[in-house]
Amino acid sequence: MKLYYFPGACSQAANIALREAGLKFELVNVDRHTKRAADGLDFNEVNPKGYVPALTLDNGEVLTENVAVLQYIADRKPTAKLAPAAGTMERYRLMEWLSFINSELHKGFSPLFREDAPQDTKQYARNNLTTRFDYLQRALGAKTFLMGEQFTIADAYLFTVLSWGGYTNLDIGKWPQLQRYVERVGARPHVVEARKAEGLKN
Repeated sequence: MKLYYFPGACSQAANIALREAGLKFELVNVDRHTKRAADGLDFNEVNPKGYVPALTLDNGEVLTENVAVLQYIADRKPTAKLAPAAGTMERYRLMEWLSFINSELHKGFSPLFREDAPQDTKQYARNNLTTRFDYLQRALGAKTFLMGEQFTIADAYLFTVLSWGGYTNLDIGKWPQLQRYVERVGARPHVVEARKAEGLKN
């Protein structure tokens, strides 16, 4: 398998999950501006949507969209317990979290990374994220991870998105439980390994 990524982008969640699952893969950096991949390919041909993650499978198929990629990874190695079994209520709870992170948090950050976004739009995004973080802190409570004591793909995704606070002047420290959560997940060996592979500082 090949995982195409932008350093620090949402693809980092898949990078973490692949390592947590113990699956063999090649990590391929993509230039954000030229869309040229480190393996020499035009990334737009790998994923015509032009964004990461894109996971090239061993049979040549390409899987995109973070929620789908993460569940695919988890299901390749059930013993890693990165996702509850399909069809269980716990699996739907995981999908609920993945959907929340994807639509309410991930996309909520988008205007903050856009140089051409008006200040009013950016302020709206900050206010919206603040409300979401308030909810997230209450929902996380004293739990170690989103699903309880078991680290899952939802944690890989949430950690990645929360780490963007440092790039957008959104201080996660205002939410103590979230700050401790980021520190806890960030200390996991495979998370450290994934971030180092992307050239990021821990």
